[in-house]
Amino acid sequence: MITTDTDASPRLRLVNPHGMFGPTCQGEGPSVGRSSVFVRLMLCNLRCRACDTAETWDTARYDLRAGSRWTSVDEIARWALGHGTELVVITGGEPLIQQRTVAALAGLLAAEGRAVEVETNGTIAPLPQLTAAVSRFNVSPKLSAFGAGMPRRRRIVPAALREFTATGKAAFKFVAGPADLEEIDVLVAEFGLRPVWVMPEGDTCAAVLRGLRELADPVLARGWNLTPRLHTLIWGNERGR
Repeated sequence: MITTDTDASPRLRLVNPHGMFGPTCQGEGPSVGRSSVFVRLMLCNLRCRACDTAETWDTARYDLRAGSRWTSVDEIARWALGHGTELVVITGGEPLIQQRTVAALAGLLAAEGRAVEVETNGTIAPLPQLTAAVSRFNVSPKLSAFGAGMPRRRRIVPAALREFTATGKAAFKFVAGPADLEEIDVLVAEFGLRPVWVMPEGDTCAAVLRGLRELADPVLARGWNLTPRLHTLIWGNERGR
């Protein structure tokens, strides 16, 4: 049981109002379809084209102060453990901006038998205490087509990718179209990324299905994995699902 005093518990900056939601299903990657609850954090160190969570970082379009709230690790853990799901997904934004506190949350959840996945853009190396607590890092390096003009050195941080690979707990997930697969080839060869999952862009059923059909043959021919955006196929772009 969690015995932490909530008033003394470290806090995380969550999206408001959908900072904690579920039960739902993990919509992407190796755990697709698995029953889960989500914790969505504020802030990101990248500025990606067509980002589907721009409310976590885009000050030009959103009031980040009004759209966020600070919540104690103890409160978040109690909420997550109050559901019957075995998987907790910590996402963002970029969760590793707050990774010392994320590690504290993951440690509480793991101690109670929960699996914890952290979704990250792979530009910030994980601390040992976070690696010890999580079940998997879902690492999603940003390709040039989706980087909104950001230079490669911002999107691809070799030392961080090597750290994730070394954990033995990372899966690498790319949002891509057929024209982007050669760029993934280069990253896989350069950093020894395994396993690889490829996912189409899209916030409608039609766009996701079209992308899956275009990607399926060339992705499978490379020995990689194909993932849908299952939550989009079911609920469209509805928040908190």
